[in-house]
Amino acid sequence: MRRRDEGEARAAARHATRKAEREERLARARFDVGEKSDVRELPRGVYDSKNAFTYDMKVENGLTAEIVREISAEKDEPEWMLEKRLAALEIFNASSNPPWGPDLSAVDMNQISTYIRPKAQRARDWENVPDEIRATFEKLGIPEAELESLAGVGAQYDSEVVYHNMKDYLLEQGVVYTDFESAVKQYPEIIKQYFGKLITPRLHRYAALHYAVWSGGSFVYVPEGVQVDIPLQSYFRLNAPGAGQFEHTLIIVEKGASVHFIEGCSAPKYNTLNLHAGAVELYVKEDAKLRYSTIENWSRNMYNLNTKRARIEKNGSMEWVSGSFGSAVSMLYPTSLLVGEGAKSDFTGITFAGKNQYLDTGAQVMHQAPHTYSTINSKSISKSGGVAIYRGTVDVGPEAKGSRSSVSCESLMLDSESRSDTIPSIRIATEDVDLGHEAKIGMIDETAIFYLMSRGIPEEEAKAMIVRGFAEPIAKELPMEYAVEMNNLITLELKGAIG
Repeated sequence: MRRRDEGEARAAARHATRKAEREERLARARFDVGEKSDVRELPRGVYDSKNAFTYDMKVENGLTAEIVREISAEKDEPEWMLEKRLAALEIFNASSNPPWGPDLSAVDMNQISTYIRPKAQRARDWENVPDEIRATFEKLGIPEAELESLAGVGAQYDSEVVYHNMKDYLLEQGVVYTDFESAVKQYPEIIKQYFGKLITPRLHRYAALHYAVWSGGSFVYVPEGVQVDIPLQSYFRLNAPGAGQFEHTLIIVEKGASVHFIEGCSAPKYNTLNLHAGAVELYVKEDAKLRYSTIENWSRNMYNLNTKRARIEKNGSMEWVSGSFGSAVSMLYPTSLLVGEGAKSDFTGITFAGKNQYLDTGAQVMHQAPHTYSTINSKSISKSGGVAIYRGTVDVGPEAKGSRSSVSCESLMLDSESRSDTIPSIRIATEDVDLGHEAKIGMIDETAIFYLMSRGIPEEEAKAMIVRGFAEPIAKELPMEYAVEMNNLITLELKGAIG
């Protein structure tokens, strides 16, 4: 008992200290995110801090049937999962990189380790997470956020979830929130019914790679009529150099239920290529609501080839809120399938492409039922030769009579070296549809900068104010702490502090 009491006391003291620091940072950031002192409060160093590369188990670099079998055996998986892995491997080996979008020739699977188990077991108490790993998540503010504003948290480090917990009152209502590997063993019939159905290994090459070597991730099940009033969050941290992270997230929101799920991602910078090819499958049943918020803050040696899809039934509502920063290359197009009458999808996203970054992102909506509704609001910022591409699809099928869709793409270029393209695809197979598309590409208004400077604001801060104003519609859709993080990341990008 004494050891437990001492451990709780230490945890409480750490929490009090971190809480005070965090409240001070938030208070300053709410009023002036652009001050230099605020930049120091959230330096890239928080995300670039590296732990020693240690592990319990690591597969050899490369991708072979033997490696896939080794991963499956390490997890003690059922035979049906191994069969799915091996089938996906065959699809990957028979496929090629897409002929469009960014150049992916640098992704050499012979140089990447697809599975690394950290020196940690999954815990429900932060005190049971190894000190070095726990310290990383404390720097990122995850334990404090859990105590103050989250109903549940999952934390993945390299290939495995090291912490997972949820409030007891949600357990009593039948809500399930656990790591995906536990779900495979505890809820096999549900997993078999939904796993790999929205995103199949044949969707594209890196979906096949994902299903061959997936590891970690989250499973959420919200029973009919249950309203999860506080968000759930999973945070994915890749510490290892020359590695891949392939988590699988599956969320099922039953009839009339609702939940807000937050996803955070980060990794320190290395001089070797890292790869992220996760998959997110979301099922929104009749009259249900799901909001999925993401801030992807990868380092610039990361190739982010993530895939996300949602299936929305009658009168269901899906909200995507997405911020993409940091990675060398991103290809990410969250997709909504509106399969029930009255289904709705809203996408709000922003990307910031700096030097040596190629961020090819957007959204897709498939209207497959009458009177469905969608909006896509995409913003991008590019500087120092960065490339920001919007690539999106709106597909209105013949059965989608009376549907409406609105697409808005705005791109802000901060110099003449940068590039920003809008590549929309709109397919309409019915006459009874209301669809609008608007795209704007431009540079910062020099008159506005001059006006702000005439009021005593330095040129650098004037530009930052305009950029933050451009991003404000996205920031206001995020939880407060994520909005602050996004504004600080934008400020750091503008100062050239992330490199």
